[in-house]
Amino acid sequence: MVNARLSGLASQGVELDLSPASFGPLRDSTDVRGDAEALRGRMALDGYLYLPGLLDRALVLEARKSVTDRLAKEGLTDPDRPPGDAVARPDSGLRFKPDLAHDNEPLHRLLYSGRMMEFFGRFLGGPVRHYDFTWMRAVAPGLGTHPHGDVVFMGRGTHDLYTAWTPLGDVDYVLGGLMVLEGSHRLQSLREGYLTRDVDTYCQNVEGEEEHARHNSNLYGWRWDGRISSDPADLRERLGGRWLTAEYRAGDLLVFSAYTIHASLDNRSDRIRLSSDSRYQLASEPIDERWIGEAPVGHGPAGKRGRIC
Repeated sequence: MVNARLSGLASQGVELDLSPASFGPLRDSTDVRGDAEALRGRMALDGYLYLPGLLDRALVLEARKSVTDRLAKEGLTDPDRPPGDAVARPDSGLRFKPDLAHDNEPLHRLLYSGRMMEFFGRFLGGPVRHYDFTWMRAVAPGLGTHPHGDVVFMGRGTHDLYTAWTPLGDVDYVLGGLMVLEGSHRLQSLREGYLTRDVDTYCQNVEGEEEHARHNSNLYGWRWDGRISSDPADLRERLGGRWLTAEYRAGDLLVFSAYTIHASLDNRSDRIRLSSDSRYQLASEPIDERWIGEAPVGHGPAGKRGRIC
């Protein structure tokens, strides 16, 4: 029998199969958090590290307040409810809001110093470089994030690149947190196909494509937005494995590889789900030029590259 708390879980509007063969909990890696070799082995095996309570909960909540105060000031939350509840204004349409990270000292302190950087220094075994761009998610009630792998958005540097998904507050099944597709990082079919793509390439031998690409400033890519599928249930059936997730608490950390397919549950609450994605690699390895500097070019026109199709 499906636990009542799990009933009706969906992603991209598609109800998920919650049977034990299709859906399950993330493996808690607290048991190896102090052992760098074991952490790397666990990452190679699972494609992710789930580390409950690794971060300072008080600092996470301080960073959350800095974000909810900004949302309230911009009129994006219900003025009749406490700003910290992040209750969404109807039809706010919020999903991705990178400006919430700009000049945000508590958030930068959380993501780019202290426990976070200590963890990545231990895990990667050397001096660490993080991307300068911070992906801030402010997901209003509705659909979550479509299934994708990060390398298609940031694969021009090292592929030994890791994402830290940091919930800014407690995220239960109703609010809808991140989920990963079990074993997807090891699938050769994806490594030879989908995961070789780049959202910012265009066909230079096709008339009109270069002009279109160079004058398009779509933050999420150009004609393809990087998703591997719009149907997480069908994707799981085709690729195998289970969708794995958790009910997260402020202070939890989920780290995954650039090859790990992930998505999020839909937000079935009345609140805005707040989280950040930040990226880390060894400082000695090449870095994707789209995501560094004072004003990273990202997926804008300057980030486009031509290829022969």
